[in-house]
Amino acid sequence: MALRLLLRIGRGLPLGNWHSAACSLVLRDVRPYATEATQAVLEKTGREAPVVTTVKGKKLAATESKSFAVNMFRGQVQTEQVFPFPSVLNDEQEQFLRELVGPVSKFFQEVNDPAANDTLEKVEDSTMEGLKEMGAFGLQVPSELGGLGLTNTQYARLVEIVGMHDLGVGITLGAHQSIGFKGILLFGNDAQKKKYLPKLATGETIAAFCLTEPASGSDAASIKTTAKRSDCGKYYILNGGKIWISNGGLADIFTVFAKMSVKDETTGEVKDKITAFIVERGFGGVTSGPPEKKMGIKASNTADVHFEDVKVPVENVLGEIGGGFKVAMNILNNGRFGMAAALSGTMKGIIARAVDHAANRIQFGNKIHTFGTIQEKIARMAMLQYVSESMAYMISANMDSGATEFQIEAAISKIFASEAAWTVTDECIQLMGGMGFMKDAGVERVMRDLRIFRIFEGTNDILRLFVALNGIQTTGNRLKGLQTALKNPIENASLLMSEISKRARRKVGLSTGMSLSNSVHPELKQSGELAVKAIEKFGGGTEDLLLKYGKRVVDEQFLLNRVADSAIDLYAMVVVLSRASRSLSQGHATAQHEKLLCDTWCIEAYARITDNLNALTSSSAKRAFKNMRAISAAVVSNGGIVNPHPLGF
Repeated sequence: MALRLLLRIGRGLPLGNWHSAACSLVLRDVRPYATEATQAVLEKTGREAPVVTTVKGKKLAATESKSFAVNMFRGQVQTEQVFPFPSVLNDEQEQFLRELVGPVSKFFQEVNDPAANDTLEKVEDSTMEGLKEMGAFGLQVPSELGGLGLTNTQYARLVEIVGMHDLGVGITLGAHQSIGFKGILLFGNDAQKKKYLPKLATGETIAAFCLTEPASGSDAASIKTTAKRSDCGKYYILNGGKIWISNGGLADIFTVFAKMSVKDETTGEVKDKITAFIVERGFGGVTSGPPEKKMGIKASNTADVHFEDVKVPVENVLGEIGGGFKVAMNILNNGRFGMAAALSGTMKGIIARAVDHAANRIQFGNKIHTFGTIQEKIARMAMLQYVSESMAYMISANMDSGATEFQIEAAISKIFASEAAWTVTDECIQLMGGMGFMKDAGVERVMRDLRIFRIFEGTNDILRLFVALNGIQTTGNRLKGLQTALKNPIENASLLMSEISKRARRKVGLSTGMSLSNSVHPELKQSGELAVKAIEKFGGGTEDLLLKYGKRVVDEQFLLNRVADSAIDLYAMVVVLSRASRSLSQGHATAQHEKLLCDTWCIEAYARITDNLNALTSSSAKRAFKNMRAISAAVVSNGGIVNPHPLGF
């Protein structure tokens, strides 16, 4: 069976026309279907994914990916970025961070008033000034340019504190530095950095990130804002408008994305491409609307920003002309770990409130924390916080260690943390009952603030497709490498026999021989084995999906969502295995508690992964998906509910 499958790959016969499509999900195949997220990953990774094999003595690709997430889509284990749990701060960095944590925590406990900020619908002036004095507006700006020069891991620890206390203030700070001027840090030339970063670092000027437009949300490529070169050649003339811009009414410096005609020097073809610009309000023609009325994060300023014949000097192009999409996606990819860190802090604060109530509230003669229903809630809240926090610091450490492939992991952390924080806060309100629903308790404000996190900086729906399609692309490139190898079966006999053996063992439910035994602490052996089984199932499931649908897999969003959910659960299993293993190895006082968190998470995650992967081939799931398409089409066609009222009138 396995040999027939390999031969089928080689002949290009499976459903979806494997040979003609190559199923590598390269940009030209997917762009008609692509969303913001899939365009981002494909524009960035349209190259061949790494494959380790040789054909006629030539390597098919130069290096293997070190990303755990990339490799798990291939059914492989690559431990370099996940085991052991990374520790990247040197003594000096750790000491500096310790010196910052105390004053920042004290400031948010004693100076900042989140309820007042929410009522005023702005961050109080005294809070803004205090934040500026602490250097909170330039956390990652190099010290020689006036900032604190923090690493990603140091930054994560401080935004965790902010997230615990006030997400409205967190958005004000994050919109400024996590995305507002992050492009200058990542892509700015020396002149741009020296000109803008010193004042941005002190908070003298505030920054904003301008991408979203009325007709351009998740589909960033459809923006209408335009930039045209002036006749004198010294400026670009910017026209258009952006909506829902955090800090839009406060900012003096904007990272703006506009469409412009770009000529391909090799072909002479002219295409509309996106370019990023650094725009000053002082250029003239930049106006902003009144603050938006919002459900949550009311303390942060959100406003429309309009550009009318704005003369932007040519030296204010950020990155390459026509390279704005890459700039935007790199900014977002580099900032997502910070969201996971902030929300892990939010959860920590919410859990403390829930536990305080559960430990003191008496019903039916007992404190409610003794009841199984409440115990399950608290345990799940603790697990969600542990996973989110582990993801945040795993990814920040990877980035600080020089990793270049972390976009899948970063997207997973944003999806997971934003949904986990919502669940934790919702359960806290449920646990507290009517008291939790009351404004004075302060939890309803946190819940209102949290709702936006599943929407902005890439909606979770889009990011799920990002995770699934990015990962499946690597599977496709691996299969394409095998297809090439099959053209020379004698010269590639060792590789092909290995693949045949692996597939044969997988088909009959046997292990392919992978193991995490050298990485996972012995006390977590069973959970480690579950993770390996999940990786083997996941790699096989994604490969079978791609072989069945070919390039048409981009249209199978019911299936892609289940692939993404499996990937999220699988990455979560590995990060908690890594963190708990470190605690056990180092003999931490909390090691046995972390073992419980890890084991419980892995047991339940493995079950969810199995269910999601079964749904990829289940006839009943296929029927349910077909029914949902029909139900949705009928409701949309009818403009609302189709079925009549049960009373008949």
